[in-house]
Amino acid sequence: MSVDVKSLQRASGFSLKEWIFTTDHKRVAVLYMIGSFAAFFVAGIMAMLMRTELASVGPTITSNPGTYNVWLYFHGAAMIVAYQIPALTGYFANYYVPLMIGAKDVAFPRLNALSVWLFWMGIVLALLTFVIPNPPDLMWTGYPPYSTSLVSGNTAFYTFTVLLIGFSSIAGGVNFLTTIARMRAPGITWGKLNLFIWCIMGSFIVQMIFVPVLGTAVTMLTLDKYLGTNFFNAAKGGTALIYENLFWFYSHPAVYVILLPAMGLLYEITATFTKNRPFNYKGTIYAGILGTVALSGEVWVHHLFVSGLPDWIVILQSFSTLLISAPVGILMIGLVGTLWKGSVEFKTPMLYAIGFMFVFLIGGLTGIPNAMSAIYIQIHGTQWIVGHFHYVMAISITFAIIGGTYYLWPKMTGKMYSETLGKLGFFLFFIAVNLTFAPWLYLGYKGMPRRYYDYSQFPEFEPLQRFITFSAYLIFVAALIVLISWIHSLIKGEKAPQNPWGSRSLEWTHAPTPPPPGNFPEPVKISDEWDPYGYNSKK
Repeated sequence: MSVDVKSLQRASGFSLKEWIFTTDHKRVAVLYMIGSFAAFFVAGIMAMLMRTELASVGPTITSNPGTYNVWLYFHGAAMIVAYQIPALTGYFANYYVPLMIGAKDVAFPRLNALSVWLFWMGIVLALLTFVIPNPPDLMWTGYPPYSTSLVSGNTAFYTFTVLLIGFSSIAGGVNFLTTIARMRAPGITWGKLNLFIWCIMGSFIVQMIFVPVLGTAVTMLTLDKYLGTNFFNAAKGGTALIYENLFWFYSHPAVYVILLPAMGLLYEITATFTKNRPFNYKGTIYAGILGTVALSGEVWVHHLFVSGLPDWIVILQSFSTLLISAPVGILMIGLVGTLWKGSVEFKTPMLYAIGFMFVFLIGGLTGIPNAMSAIYIQIHGTQWIVGHFHYVMAISITFAIIGGTYYLWPKMTGKMYSETLGKLGFFLFFIAVNLTFAPWLYLGYKGMPRRYYDYSQFPEFEPLQRFITFSAYLIFVAALIVLISWIHSLIKGEKAPQNPWGSRSLEWTHAPTPPPPGNFPEPVKISDEWDPYGYNSKK
């Protein structure tokens, strides 16, 4: 009996050609998800290699500092520009935005497809770091004059990778801002948008303004190194401070490019699992989200407090860094306030939301000393900065991404996941990350420098470093449990109902699970009383 492969592919819903040439926003979202999680996995392996090297004084698994630097370069760059930003503004934005506003697709489907393949090209190029001769050895920041010297490896490779992913981000920004502005279903006014939609708008506004600055900066690096320009060459009238300012003028706003969609996801999860309207809805939009966007470009100079800036600039930037705590604090107050008098259901997504609140609070509180120049001068370049950054960005945002994936999983796959595996992964992850990153704050307080391949001049830290390495291994185990829970769901998961969480948002109430091409069986019609958070009509 012959087997018609094409018929089987159609019956199973899978066709390689359809996935490669797809313009369906949901499939584009899945492609972003696969790429961003692949980057997370490889960057995580780099972290495990670094932690293994640091488990003991002296060479452990490599005697070549350059190899360690490549691990560090890839870990930092991939975690931010290949994992967190694409996961939030590519994966979640693609899947949710048209469904939440009642649209059939994004405004420019082909541009959307181009954006995901530009991202994948950047991923493949980044992975070639491990096979090309003379790979980049310039940290994830690419600071000159080291990055423009002969010993820094292939700087052009670094530049082209950043540009590819940057062009992908700009294409996404044009697409989603247009989609939200022009393709909302009748009746979905600006005052009835999900907070996730507002957060995505804020994130892409920041991207559209600041990504070209980063592209300019890394292009100038390549021109200096290969064509003999002297933008950053102090001997020829340039200065490396130009690059540092351009780099952080993008890279600090990038924190809010990541934070805003993560907050949006958590608001959706928290409102659903408390059956509550988000606390201070309008204040969260105007003071929290838009306030963060307005102030995001005013705080980059605190990264340069030890670069010889005039004192008056340092004072102003200390103030502006503390000032942005206000809108971010409003976002957190709204998130925590949503729990008040809510009927809290502790499903796996909700556990990750609560975990975020805890670790982000630690990250925010440890950031206050960084804003005060007198303190920052003492902790600059120490493990304190690494601990703070991982708390406020790496761990907390990963909590949001994993929790958001568990929340979206039934809609995306049509399958329910195992709560037992989901909760096991959460609790191990939560314990492991705190055991790993809290000691870094202590090491920084005691003066342990960051980015050291070997610390033989600080032998007293070896026992704590070994403990941190063991805890990092537990993070890796927790990540594997999360992955296993998703694979188990795809193979043995029960069929998901249309709205397993009891949400009032359009993607759960109006779209089938999983949604077909075109999303909705018929055009969405919204009544005047409809509200995405209408859990209690008396409020």
